[in-house]
Amino acid sequence: QVQLVDSGGGLVQAGGSLRLSCAASGRTFTTYAMGWFRQAPGKQRELVAAITSGGSTNYADSVKGRFTISRDNAKNTVYLQMNSLKPEDTAVYYCAIRVRLWVGAPPLKGYNYDYWGQGTQVTVSS
Repeated sequence: QVQLVDSGGGLVQAGGSLRLSCAASGRTFTTYAMGWFRQAPGKQRELVAAITSGGSTNYADSVKGRFTISRDNAKNTVYLQMNSLKPEDTAVYYCAIRVRLWVGAPPLKGYNYDYWGQGTQVTVSS
C-alpha cells in the first residue's frame, strides 16, 4: 500500500504565500506523475498543477504565474509553492500520485491518479 501525507495549509491574507508538501511512502513504487487538486465548497474538484517524473508540468489557467509545482524524486515528495494568493484560492488541496506507467504530458483528470492524500485546508482572507 502507498500512503500520502500532505501538509502546509493554513490561513493567509490575500497576496500572501504558502507552500504545500506531500510525501509518499509505502511499498516500492515509481511515481510517474504527481499532482495537486483542490475542491472548494459547492464546487467540483479541479486540477491545480501536475508534474511528471521527467519534470513536465501543467497548470490550471487560474494559477499560472502564481503557483509552482516541483518534486524531489529521491524523496517521493511533491511541493506546491503558492504566491499572490487570492480569496478564490480557498479550498481543500489534495495531492495525488500515479504509479501506473504514464508517458507524455502530466495527466489532468483525477481518475488518472492512483493514490490520494487526506487533504489540507487553504484559506485566503480578503
